[in-house]
Amino acid sequence: MITRFDSFNTAGEDGWNRHPAFEGVYLKAVVTGGQSNNMFSAHLVRIEPGCAIGLHDHPGHWELHEVLEGHGSCELEDAHLEYAPGVCEVMPQGRPHTVSAGEKGLKLLAKFVPALV
Repeated sequence: MITRFDSFNTAGEDGWNRHPAFEGVYLKAVVTGGQSNNMFSAHLVRIEPGCAIGLHDHPGHWELHEVLEGHGSCELEDAHLEYAPGVCEVMPQGRPHTVSAGEKGLKLLAKFVPALV
């Protein structure tokens, strides 16, 4: 069975929600746990220029970042990772990390296994 999801549009304001804890960060669900039997989820993440997702982790979830637009960086333990379109990085489960946008902002697709609820 193939399922098509039409929420991948990164332009405009439709479907974007403010992050509950981080200023200048917006989220848009692409695939939810309910659509994947809780096997995985995918979320578009938009970080406004000069803003960041502060230190956080996802216990029990692996996370893959796929950079779509803009530039920024990720701090993962002792590593500084530069983000640019086409870059992919894996966040091991339970590892604290931050993601910061550059001067023109940052958009990425974050995928979680198992699904982030």
